[in-house]
Amino acid sequence: MQFDRLKRREFITLLGGAAAAWPLAARAQQPAVPVIGFLGAVSSPDTEMDNLRAFRQGLKDTGYVEGENVAIVYRYAENQLDRLPELAAELVRRKVAVIAAVHGPPPAFAAKAATTTIPIVFTVSDDPVRLGLVASLARPGGNLTGINFVSGELVAKRLELLREMVPGAARVAVLVNPANATQTESTLRDVQPAARAIGLQIQVLGANTSGEIDAAFASFERERPDALFVGSSAYFTSRRVQLVQLAARYMMPTAYVGRQYVDIGGLMSYGANLPDVWRQLGVYTGRILKGVKPADLPVVQASTFELVINHQTARMLRLVVPPSLLVAAADVIE
Repeated sequence: MQFDRLKRREFITLLGGAAAAWPLAARAQQPAVPVIGFLGAVSSPDTEMDNLRAFRQGLKDTGYVEGENVAIVYRYAENQLDRLPELAAELVRRKVAVIAAVHGPPPAFAAKAATTTIPIVFTVSDDPVRLGLVASLARPGGNLTGINFVSGELVAKRLELLREMVPGAARVAVLVNPANATQTESTLRDVQPAARAIGLQIQVLGANTSGEIDAAFASFERERPDALFVGSSAYFTSRRVQLVQLAARYMMPTAYVGRQYVDIGGLMSYGANLPDVWRQLGVYTGRILKGVKPADLPVVQASTFELVINHQTARMLRLVVPPSLLVAAADVIE
C-alpha cells in the first residue's frame, strides 16, 4: 500500500509539472505578430491622421489590424532627409517583415539601399521606372513595389487650371523644395515648357524650412506675381496650414497638389485622392504579409484625378470661378 501511495505521489507530481508546462508550450506555438516598418520623410503620425486611417483600412481589408495581429514601428525623419538612411537601417536591424516608405523618393531610396531582401512598398509622385526604383511597372523585380500617384506628371495640367482661374495672370511664382532634388527637378522640367506654351513667365522660389516659406511670401511685397503654384513636396504638405494662411494674408491665388490644402482654405488643387493612395499602400503591405512577393505586384498608378475648388476662398480673393471649372470640379467647397 505504501508503494501504491508513492507511485500515486510521483504520478501527481509528474502531472502537475506537465500542466505547468502546457501554457509555455502553447505560447511557444503561437506565431509571432508581424511588424511593419513605417518610414516617412517628414511629419509624424499626429499630422497625417487621415492618410494613416486610410492605410490602416487597407491593412484591415487584407485581414490585419494594428495592435491585434500586426504591429507597426513608425520612423519619421522630420524633414531631415539625411537621417533616412539610419532610420531605414534601424528598421532592417529590427527585422521588420515589410517596410512602407512614404512621402516620395527619398524614403524609398533609403529603404532600397538598406536591404535587398525585406519587401518595400513605396508611394512616389513620379515615374518609379524613370527614378530607378523598379525595372518596370508591370514587373517591378527585386524587393520593391508601390503606388505612383502621378503628381509630377500633372504639373502642366495644374498650371493650365490655375491660368483658367486667374485669366489675367502673366507671371506665376513656383514654390519648390530644393532639399528634395528629384521632385524639384521634375517640377521645373515640366512647369517651364508648360508656362511658355500658355504665355506665362515663371519665378522660381525655394523653401525647406518654415522661415524660408515665410521669406518666400515676404518677397511678394517687392516683386508680386499674379498667382502661386506650390510644387509637390511632402514637407509642404506637412506645412499646409502655414502655406494656406500666408496665401490668404498676401491675397495670392494659389494652386496646390491635393485637396488637403483646399479643405483648410486653399483656393484650388488638382491631383490624385491621397487617402485612396494610402489605402492601396495598406492593401499591398497586407498582401505582402500574406506571402505575395513585391516582384509579383505591379506598381499601381493613380488613374483618377480630382479638381477641388474652395469657392469661399475664391470670393475672398475677388475671383469669379469660370463655369468650366465649376463643371469640371469633383468638389466645390462653399
